[in-house]
Amino acid sequence: MKKAMFILNPSAGKEKAADYKENVEKTLKEMGYIVDTKETAKQSDATRFAKEACEQRYDFVVAMGGDGTINEAVSGLAEQPHQPLFSLIPLGTVNDFARALGISLDPEEAIEALKSGTEKAVDIAKVEDIYFMNILAIGDIAESTSSVSPEQKTRLGAMAYFIEGIKAITSEEETHFEIEHDHGVWEGDAKLVLVALTNSVGGFERLAPEALTDDGLLHLYIVENAKLAGFIRIAGALWRGKLEEDPAVEAIHTTKVSIKTIEPLLCNIDGDEGIVTPFKIEVLPRHIRALIPPEKEELEE
Repeated sequence: MKKAMFILNPSAGKEKAADYKENVEKTLKEMGYIVDTKETAKQSDATRFAKEACEQRYDFVVAMGGDGTINEAVSGLAEQPHQPLFSLIPLGTVNDFARALGISLDPEEAIEALKSGTEKAVDIAKVEDIYFMNILAIGDIAESTSSVSPEQKTRLGAMAYFIEGIKAITSEEETHFEIEHDHGVWEGDAKLVLVALTNSVGGFERLAPEALTDDGLLHLYIVENAKLAGFIRIAGALWRGKLEEDPAVEAIHTTKVSIKTIEPLLCNIDGDEGIVTPFKIEVLPRHIRALIPPEKEELEE
């Protein structure tokens, strides 16, 4: 029989994971799988479990939790000789990867959709030895949002990131960047650099409206001079899905990028603290075998 590994974070979604556990197991069994359930207890558990699923040649991996748990599970699947089909049940604050894949943010609906999903190969990205699915950000805003505590996320949701971002954007500090990409080199001072893989960032689905989950590209946005007034204008452009048209924003679409700064600068990867510059980022095109709702597949074709 086919084997499925169900990875869940019991503390995700205000500890509501237990409410959906039985339903996921029942659904997978109805789909013809022998189910092996793994509960995370500490950081990197989901990565370890997903790697075990690859090594033991499981057919399907389903992860349930927030963006951090999903990131860990995908990291465990990345660049493995045998890679099971993958899907997720979102229980986090933002759930960007679920949004990008068209998976319902209602856990019960996401579980039910497993039965009718279709397979689609989707991109992920790699920075040094770390994998991500949505966004890498560098600058004061990125550093400030890394400081958002789990308690703030639980209490305020995505608004917690917005509040910290406003605090950072009002500062005068900029950083000198040297950015090498497919089409050349960009060098100058910038307030913020974003490297997006999908259209959904921080729960906002208009940052890179042209970004597809399988286009093989990194969508790079360099915010050159965003004081508060500029930030308000840029926010308006972002709301309209016109970020690339703002005069303070340089947009570059590339398959790889190398980023250097005068002083080492911490980045934020998929909402969590990442590594410091310099580093290189590359896209791994159509790398993850994702199970997505059929209506999403029809929309992207």
